[in-house]
Amino acid sequence: MSARKNTVRADLTPSRRRSVENKAFAGFARRVIRAFSRRVATGDVEALTDLLKFAADLDDAIQDAVVGLREHGYSWSEIAQRAGIRKQTACERWGSKRKPAVTYSVNVSAHSEMSGGEF
Repeated sequence: MSARKNTVRADLTPSRRRSVENKAFAGFARRVIRAFSRRVATGDVEALTDLLKFAADLDDAIQDAVVGLREHGYSWSEIAQRAGIRKQTACERWGSKRKPAVTYSVNVSAHSEMSGGEF
């Protein structure tokens, strides 16, 4: 059997690395976050603040990932397709004119007043 000739023009094809372990790592991260949410759900109200910080960290991580993908030559169309949104929405959400990040905060004084006790 003869080897096939490489017909890809390197000057037209962006260099893209792909890690084969990303799916396994993402699955691990999802399991950890779900396990943490179950711990909070069992009555650890103090840990809710940390869980909300995870959400903010995830927003920042997505922004960093999209910036990196754009630097590696991926188009808004490719990114939007993976995110399950329109190209324009992806560009508005993660582009250079990025909207302020969503802020997750806990109002301690409001909680204290509602519960009638110390927080």
